Amino acid sequence: MLKRWQFWLGLIISILFLYIALRNLHLAEVWTALQGAKYWWLVPGVAVYFVGVWVRTWRWHYLLRPLKKIPTRTMFPIVCIGYMGNNIYPARAGELLRAVILKQREGVSVSASLATIIVERIFDGVVMLGFVFFSLPQLTGLDSASGFVGSIRQLSIIGAVIFAVALIAFLLAAMFPQSAEKIANWFIDRLIPGRFREPVRNFTLRFIEGLESLRSPFDAVMILFTTILIWLFETGKYWFVMHAFPFEVSFFALMLMNGIVNLATTLPSAPGYIGTFDTPGIEVLTAYGVNRSLATGYTLVLHAALWFPITILGAWFFRRERLSWSDVETARAQRAQGAEAT
Repeated sequence: MLKRWQFWLGLIISILFLYIALRNLHLAEVWTALQGAKYWWLVPGVAVYFVGVWVRTWRWHYLLRPLKKIPTRTMFPIVCIGYMGNNIYPARAGELLRAVILKQREGVSVSASLATIIVERIFDGVVMLGFVFFSLPQLTGLDSASGFVGSIRQLSIIGAVIFAVALIAFLLAAMFPQSAEKIANWFIDRLIPGRFREPVRNFTLRFIEGLESLRSPFDAVMILFTTILIWLFETGKYWFVMHAFPFEVSFFALMLMNGIVNLATTLPSAPGYIGTFDTPGIEVLTAYGVNRSLATGYTLVLHAALWFPITILGAWFFRRERLSWSDVETARAQRAQGAEAT
């Protein structure tokens, strides 16, 4: 089973975020906003979102190319299954699910796949921070309106340092794999108990192998380019769903909301990013002068529109693959011991 402490920590954080969102909120006004929404705007929103999912698959293709060339159409169902796993299981278990299926279908090692997925997350974080920094001039006028938004500048700096350090470390490991292996072996030989050393060493070396795509400047630029496209398409969904409600903010404001929301969802939470998605979104829109009840109705509909379509499609692909969650639990246990999933 998934570690209980991860579940309870995520649940506590979600409850805290929901408390912040629901205090002083008039639920009757939220219901009125939901009743008056023009839901047909969700159709183009969902469509542009799935274009972004396809681009996300294209990006993974670039990351995996040094390991194995796999057509984008073959990988699309795996990406959808991963989204489904992230949405219904805690601790982003869908990422491991992706790696397990890729191992079964294409023979790519789980540890190497996980390395490419972590690189994805780092590039996502860099672009999300870029969205936030791009909007910092606007935040100067919003600080007085929201204490939540007023702390964004400090949080952005902290996040930028974390992601920058991680990205530099991965780039160095990719460019100098032999040195990275020596450093990893030094730590393994001195910090890991004897019976675990070889499994951990095997996992670590395959992980470094998974960073190979970063050695190519062209591939690295393509990964960054596709990451920007992914999040612009997702912001496009925010824009379409906004038109279902009687308010309007700029596309740049929605970029800021997208960046902050997705950075917040990196925190542990209950399955489906309950609370960690909704509260930051509501606070950002409120800071832009949107009525709080209206902002809440919009954020709830947006969250549902992001959750249901990809989860349903991913579940269908999961069933088609004839997989069971026990397969992923086995891989999780093996990864915890530093072993390679079979």
